[in-house]
This record gives sequence, structure tokens and C-alpha cells, in this order.
Amino acid sequence: MAAGLANGFSAVRPPLKQALGVKILNYQKSKWVFSPLAFSSSSSSRKLILYSKPGCCLCDGLKEKLNSAFSLSSPHSLHDVQLQVRDITSNPDWEKAYQYEIPVLARVRPDGAEEVLPRLSPRLGVEAIHKKIAAALTE
Repeated sequence: MAAGLANGFSAVRPPLKQALGVKILNYQKSKWVFSPLAFSSSSSSRKLILYSKPGCCLCDGLKEKLNSAFSLSSPHSLHDVQLQVRDITSNPDWEKAYQYEIPVLARVRPDGAEEVLPRLSPRLGVEAIHKKIAAALTE
């Protein structure tokens, strides 16, 4: 447990829930617009899901850091990663599972199952988040 905290992850791991996807269509005047769509069928891209809700400053901060991490150039590029943001207030199952845990980040495995990743510390910088996401996606 102490080792997990030392590497930037907290010890809390939320339960895993399966549900329909929500894909960001566009961003308008500080409001995220969601639509119930699944990920594209591209099998070569890597996929992450961020469980969030409006007004969550930790969620907004992680979202910004993730987008910055995806644009960094490095040997372990994350340019092909698709990020799907799910508003937990739009689905009672998500809200019940994650209301006290958000932001929750999960990766979509090749078989389509979701795997919740260890919580990223809000104090981590973009480069550290990039490194941890790259490592999680290569497992």
C-alpha cells in the first residue's frame, strides 16, 4: 500500500461497473455535451474512460492533464488514445458506483471489458501522468 502511494497512485480502488458508453461530441462555453455512443470500431487505438461529473474540479484537472499528456511527444506516444468522458449523473449505476470516487479512470481491454486503473494523484504533473498511462496501456 505504501509503495502505491509513493508512485503517485492512491490506495483507493473503486468497484468496476459495466454500462453503455458516452462520447464527448463537442465542448461549448464550459459545458461538456454528451451523447450515448460507443467507441469507434478501430481496433488499433487504445481507449480510456474517465468517470466524471459537472462541477468536479478534480475531474476537470485530470481531464486537462490527460489531454496534455496525450499530446506529448515521447517514445511511448499516447497520440492514438481515445478518451471517453462519462458523466456519472446521467446513469444511476455509474453514480452509485463512483459518486464518492471520481475522477475514476478505466482502460478498455482488447476484449471490451473495463479495467479500473489505480487513482492518479492530483499533484502529479503531465509528464508523470503520461508515464503512468503509457505503462498502464502496455500491460
